[in-house]
Amino acid sequence: MDILSKIKKANLVGRGGAGFPTAKKWEAVKNAIGDKKYVVCNAAEGEPGVYKDGYILEHFADRVIDGMKIAINFLSLGDARDRSAEKGYIFLNYNYNKKLNKKLTVSLKDSKIEIFVKPINAGYIGGEESAVLNTIEGRRIEPRLKPPFPTTNGLWGYPTLINNVETFYNVSLVASGDYKNKRFYTITGDCSNEGVYELPDNLTIEKLLNQTKNYPKFPFFAQIGGLASGEALNSSQLKRQASGVGSIAVYSLGKNNFKKVIKGWLDFFANESCGQCTPCREGTYRLNEIFSKEKIDWVLFNSLLDNLSDTSLCALGGSAPIAIKSFMKNVYPQIYKSVTNTTNL
Repeated sequence: MDILSKIKKANLVGRGGAGFPTAKKWEAVKNAIGDKKYVVCNAAEGEPGVYKDGYILEHFADRVIDGMKIAINFLSLGDARDRSAEKGYIFLNYNYNKKLNKKLTVSLKDSKIEIFVKPINAGYIGGEESAVLNTIEGRRIEPRLKPPFPTTNGLWGYPTLINNVETFYNVSLVASGDYKNKRFYTITGDCSNEGVYELPDNLTIEKLLNQTKNYPKFPFFAQIGGLASGEALNSSQLKRQASGVGSIAVYSLGKNNFKKVIKGWLDFFANESCGQCTPCREGTYRLNEIFSKEKIDWVLFNSLLDNLSDTSLCALGGSAPIAIKSFMKNVYPQIYKSVTNTTNL
């Protein structure tokens, strides 16, 4: 059975957050017209509270590199043309590079893969897939308009396969028959055992916290998917499957000042906006400005949140409202009922 058939049989989806079927993306790049094709491992990992890719590269780098080599071989032109045209890049988080460069350099010796270090000033948006391509090409670090997509017009206009670190790790497992449909989860916050765990993909959020001995004995809420763009859920909503999450943060209802928590989210997106599109550039700034006032104009605030969701060029602006909206819907009523000192928000 060829690797594409194996990936399809395993129902493997990307681990970068979107959950796009891996086989569909690989097939699209394979079928795209181009006398050069590239493979990029996105190890930018700029979402606060998410450390799984760094953990994988530290402990399972050989598996990740093997997955990339499998992809390069899969995309090889296979005819009289220059087979060396296929090349791979590990787009590596600046801090991970400081820690892992020597180890990765040894593992990559005599391969078609090289390390490209994510610039320290690239920020969160530097991990968006088309911004990654711009950075490698030496262009401004900002997302591209889509379509066209990287599968047909990626690095220097050639078809390019971009997958997350964990996706290439899983491809290696699929190829060797060791894939068990597990996923890496970063668990952080007001909990006893912070860390990165590899556990089944079909567990509920509640079971993940219990199995890692991180389920709190105090009133709390959880943010799933990252400390900036993750969805906020109250403790009664955690029986849903955690598939696609990748990160769980625990917040004590009694310990945290939630106006500061929301302000932290707003600061992050205002600081990380690349400024390319007006809705995100102006919207994140104005949201922060409105929320910082003594009397908040909630009608205008919520209108701007909707505007960001509907009109932003890329996922940064589109995801900025997720944490705030879900917090106000799912968590604030719980706080209002259980915490008598409502000055906490």
